[in-house]
Formats: sequence, structure tokens, C-alpha cells
Amino acid sequence: MMDWIPIVFASFKALVLGTGMFFAIKWHFDQDKKERRAVLRASGKVAAVFTLSLLGLVLATFVLSRSIGLDLTFP
Repeated sequence: MMDWIPIVFASFKALVLGTGMFFAIKWHFDQDKKERRAVLRASGKVAAVFTLSLLGLVLATFVLSRSIGLDLTFP
């Protein structure tokens, strides 16, 4: 019984990875068919959300550090 476990696990792993690779390639192929404008709009939204999140994190860091008494002045 123990001799079959590595064979079953390796076969399952190959099946899962093969399926994942197939869908990854299919997704990238389908992305090429989308309109360029829609892709640029979506990437712009992602960049804007990332920038606003980063700005919010920096602001929250400064507010928290001042509230606990850290000195953030440059020499």
C-alpha cells in the first residue's frame, strides 16, 4: 500500500499543475483579444488604487508615530 502513495500523489500533482498551466495560458491568450482601451483603463484604476492606498498608509504611519511621541523631524 505504501508503494502506491508517491505514484498517486505525483500523478495528482501533475494533473493539477497541467490543468493550472492550461487555464493560465488560455487566460493570457484571451487577454490579448480584449480591447486595448479596456485593459489600459483597468490598469489605470489599479495604479490609482495602489497609489491612494500607499498615500493613506504613509499618512497613517505619520499620524500614529506622532501620536506615540516619535520625533520625525529631519536634522
